[in-house]
Amino acid sequence: MELQSLLKSTFSLLQETRENLEPRLTVNEVGSVKFISQSIAWVTGLRGVKAEEILLFEGGLRGIAFNIDADEVGVILLGESTFLKAGSDVYRTGEILQVPVGEKLIGRVVDALGEPIDHGPAIVTLQRRPIEAEAPGIMQRSPVVTPLFTGVKVIDALIPIGKGQRELILGDRQSGKTALAIDTIINQCDKDVICIYCTIGQQNSAVARIIAELKSHGAMSYSIVVATAGESPPGLQFIAPYAAMTMAEHFMNKGLDALVVFDDLTKHAWAYREISLLLNRPPGREAYPGDIFYIHSRLLERSTHLRKELGGGSLTALPIVEVEAQNISAYIPTNLISITDGQIYLSPSLFERGVLPAVDVGKSVSRVGGKTQFPTYRKIAGDLRLAYSQFEELESFVKFGTRLDAKTQETIHHGKRVREVLKQHLHDTLSAAQQIAIFIALNHGILDGVDLEDIVDVEKNICATFHRELPKIYKKINCGENITEEEVQQIVDIAKAVVDGDDHGKYE
Repeated sequence: MELQSLLKSTFSLLQETRENLEPRLTVNEVGSVKFISQSIAWVTGLRGVKAEEILLFEGGLRGIAFNIDADEVGVILLGESTFLKAGSDVYRTGEILQVPVGEKLIGRVVDALGEPIDHGPAIVTLQRRPIEAEAPGIMQRSPVVTPLFTGVKVIDALIPIGKGQRELILGDRQSGKTALAIDTIINQCDKDVICIYCTIGQQNSAVARIIAELKSHGAMSYSIVVATAGESPPGLQFIAPYAAMTMAEHFMNKGLDALVVFDDLTKHAWAYREISLLLNRPPGREAYPGDIFYIHSRLLERSTHLRKELGGGSLTALPIVEVEAQNISAYIPTNLISITDGQIYLSPSLFERGVLPAVDVGKSVSRVGGKTQFPTYRKIAGDLRLAYSQFEELESFVKFGTRLDAKTQETIHHGKRVREVLKQHLHDTLSAAQQIAIFIALNHGILDGVDLEDIVDVEKNICATFHRELPKIYKKINCGENITEEEVQQIVDIAKAVVDGDDHGKYE
């Protein structure tokens, strides 16, 4: 008892001493600007400032204390600094950067600080959260087993994504990375998934076009756009993905499903490199600072699927990264590949050949895999993956005029139909039931007798007929229930009737 009381009194004394020694914010704690650059400022006179504390400059400009040196503080500026000059006053706030969160943001376009930039009314919300948060621990996480359907056949069949997963989308410039992410957002209509699309360093015209596409498909009713243009200060580009992740985390913590797209983290890395070099941080590989891996890992680790007792919400992340000349072994892409749970690689050579979306199945992988697929889908996709792999392996021999036996020719003939089926028009997303009906017809060889140019029309007819003739099975598949062999045979019969009909269009 004496030992316990001694320890208790010692602990109380230490706590009291610490509180007395801890710097406190006072009204007299004002610093001055020593030096101003395009996106950073060096400040003196703030001896008690803390890391990542918000500092207030004249004119209402905010900045983040980033470098805490002995005699000065390096500050990232979160806005235009043309009016600042050496000697201007700087004030401590004692706070870290927070952004508004909640349902009031849905349907709005905001900047990295959560301020509306869509010419709409002011966003009034009492809820604010820090942009930095600790990632959930291992014991707080639940296995990723629920599918997040993108509506894109080649993704849902061969590279499935689950709720709570981090799936990297990478490829050369203008290879369809953003289009794939937008299709995924559009496909979440009526699926109770809140989507946050974060642009980093994009052109204003490109962002406006994306917002228009989301609006035209009704996706803004469940989406938030966090936009930072290419001319925005590097500080805003740096905090943008963290702000978007915080907005998504709010919904996950409420037990909802959220999807966040970062477009793209290459430009985010450029912004951080620019800030770091201006702050005299030592450069490393490709002039990036040594902590660039940590910058992205602490962001993406916050996406997960929470346990039921914590609400059971999920946060799925789709970071996008740009590669140069198909070099996926560059510094930033390899960093993100090692952080994420798989990658979708878009090949420029496939894009040039008209195979859209240009997903290179051989270089793409989902480390969660078939665990997130419906049982029916998993069984069908296994046969499809095998057929496509065999086709790609044999296709190279055809280019050299190699004489092939009948079985090999049949495999190549079927593989061409597989590739044609995996093609898909922009924003033409399909439900799980529609995809499964098409793949059942494909795996049973029903499409082998159809000309390649007629495949698209036959697919549409099969989907329409299936929905009309077998609505119970259609609904059953979309609800994730397994279907029997007898029900599979009914779908096969429907597909045969469409293909064997004198006029494919009669089922439209």
